[in-house]
This record gives sequence, C-alpha cells and structure tokens, in this order.
Amino acid sequence: MLTVLRNSWPLLLGVMLLLLGNGIQGTLLGIRGKIEGFSPVEMSYVMSAYYAGFLVGSRFTPDMIRSVGHVRVFAALGSLISAALIVYPVAPDWMVWSVLRVLIGFSFAGVYITAESWLNASSTNETRGQALSAYMIMQMLGIIAAQGVVNFRDPGTFDLFAISSILVSIAFTPILLAATPAPAFDRIAPLPISRLFRTSPLGCVGIFIVGGIFSAQFGMAAVWGSEVGLSVRNISIFIASIYFGGLVLQYPIGWLSDRYDRRTIILALAAAGVVTMLLAVVLPWSLPVLTLIGFLSGGITNPLYSLLVAYVNDHLDGSEMAGASAGLMFLNGLGAIGGPVTTGWFMHQFGSQGYFLFMLLLFAFLTVYTSFRMTRRRAQALFRGRFRPLSPTASAVAVEAAIETRVEDLPPDPGAVEAP
Repeated sequence: MLTVLRNSWPLLLGVMLLLLGNGIQGTLLGIRGKIEGFSPVEMSYVMSAYYAGFLVGSRFTPDMIRSVGHVRVFAALGSLISAALIVYPVAPDWMVWSVLRVLIGFSFAGVYITAESWLNASSTNETRGQALSAYMIMQMLGIIAAQGVVNFRDPGTFDLFAISSILVSIAFTPILLAATPAPAFDRIAPLPISRLFRTSPLGCVGIFIVGGIFSAQFGMAAVWGSEVGLSVRNISIFIASIYFGGLVLQYPIGWLSDRYDRRTIILALAAAGVVTMLLAVVLPWSLPVLTLIGFLSGGITNPLYSLLVAYVNDHLDGSEMAGASAGLMFLNGLGAIGGPVTTGWFMHQFGSQGYFLFMLLLFAFLTVYTSFRMTRRRAQALFRGRFRPLSPTASAVAVEAAIETRVEDLPPDPGAVEAP
C-alpha cells in the first residue's frame, strides 16, 4: 500500500478533493432546494439528472479522449464543473438545476474515466488491487469530509457553492502537474446486455437494483432530511454515516465473499437491507437511530455493488471482461437514473416514509430474486476473481480493472459444489 501511495498520491489527493467538492454539492442542493421552495418531486428530477449525465458521459468521454487526449479532456471537464457549481445560486430554478446536474454528471463521468485510467496505468498486476482500495477509500473520505464542510456556512448563501467550486478547481492541480504519462486508451466494446444476462442473470438484475438503491439513498437523503425538518448538522451526520458504513463494512464482507458462495452473502445483505429499512419505517427518527440506519444501509449497499461485480466475474472468461464492465456500468446507470425520481413519487404518495419504503421494496425484490436464482444454478467451485472494493459511482475503467484482477491462491468455497 505504501508503494501505491508513493506512486499515486497526486492522483489520490486530487480524487479526494474532487469528491469533497462533489459531496458538498450533493448535500447542499437537497437543503437549498427546500429553501428555494422546490417540492420533493421537483428535486427528484434534479437529483436524477446527475445520473443521466453520468451515463451519457460514460458513453462519449472515451471518444473525446481518443480525439484530443486525456489532459485536455480532464482540464475542460473540470472547468465546466467549476462553472456549473457557481450557476446554481444565480439561477434558482429546478429545471435549470436539472440541466446543470446533467452537465456536472457528464463531466464527472469523464473525470472519473480519466483519473481511473491514469491509476490503472500506473499500477502493476501486483498493486492494482491495493490501488483500487486506496482509490475507493479516498472517494469515501472526500464525501464524508464534505458533510462536515456543509456545516461551516449558511446553506442559504452563496458561500458553500463557491467553496465547492474552489475545491474542484484545486483538485486538478496535483493531478495535472504530476509527472505521470497519459495512458493509452482503447475502445471498450460493450458485451450485449442479452449475452451478459445469460451469463449472469443475478449479476445483471442485482447491479440494476443496487444502482436504484444507491442513487435514492444518497441522492435523496438531503431532500428527505430537509422535508422532515432535520437540521443541517443532522442531515450531514446522516449522510456521512451512509458512506462511513460503506467504507468500514466493505472489507469484512469482501473477506467472507472470497471464501463462501457469493450468492449466500448477497442474499444475507439483501435481507439485512429489508430489515434495516423496516426499522427506519417503524422507529422514531432520532439522531442515534438515523446514524445507525445510515451506517447499516451504506454498509449494505456499497459492498453489494462490489460483490455483484465479483460474482459476474466468476462467470466470465478473459475475452469478455472489458465488454462486461461497460455493460454493468450501463445497467447500474439505468437503475441510478430511476432511483431518485421513483423515490420522489413515493414521498409524494406516502409522505416522508416513502424514502425508506422504496428502498425496502428494492431490497425485498433482490432478496426474492437471489433466492430464486440459487435454485437455478449450483455454487461455483472456484472463484475466478477476488472481491475488490468499488463505489457505485466508479466508471467502467475501475470496474474493468477490478474484474481483470485474477487470482489463483484464493481458498476454495468449503460448501460449494462444481457448477454444471
């Protein structure tokens, strides 16, 4: 790990600052939307717009990089993000905000692809797993720290938007000045979704559902908190607990998933998600309860994403890996676009409890579907890849790097039988 930090610290520092700025934006918009008088339904469109832009950016950024190079794309998209962050308080209209969120989502997709390409190119086969872990940790730390920064200024003023813009601008300095050559960037031909589904139905359905859970969970957290009258401090603690849970529980869950049937772990996590959301519905929303709910829900959703990627990897051969990463990214993006919008509809129909009810239904569906799939296919006797911690916001480059990391020294599943 020390070698990874020594070789990649400018990139990792830049990523942390980027996520610090982006984390401020995500929380601030949910709080500021309430101040501006936007309804939860209107804010759900604003929040979904980011994921729509991210999905489009994931498709077109590689062509931009091949045309003009990593550095120019990186700098141009960073400038767009900084400018868009300043426009929010100038144009307090939910439709304008939606357009800005599309632009920011598009730009962040390109930024992530570029940064992850650099990280992947600067890593060896021996250090790639550690590099991915360090990258995910820096992402999580940036967003967690952002929740503290939100408390430094009044969200009704211009200040936090300016701070977010400044942090994003500064983030590009260590990355662009680092003496790291731009990596070669090859076109990734997506594996047809139909073929990917035949290879791993549970992986495809699970990735789609987790995309919806994650985008609803984080994208609408501040909107929900503002709607029920939580203070800025309590909203930021709730959101920070989501990411802290995802950071802490990735590793013990990953350790288990490399030693036992991954579907058993997926089933257990999905069922735990149902229980957690039920608790959120029936318990009073005191700060200790919300902190626990946030920790558990984040500690379930983030590892679930990484676990599903590893599970799909178990059913791939080497020629399919790159295409599978693009296909999984597409499915996750589709689910993420629908998450906030559907949550907004649930909140409109069922009140503030709709925020948790929607995620409860998704976890319940994943529980039932995983149980069904366990009756249709035997457990893997040998895992083809090791669990690698990933964020649901990772680009196809990081997903591809994770599923390309092969391993021969994993202990076999003690309860598995040979797959047919």
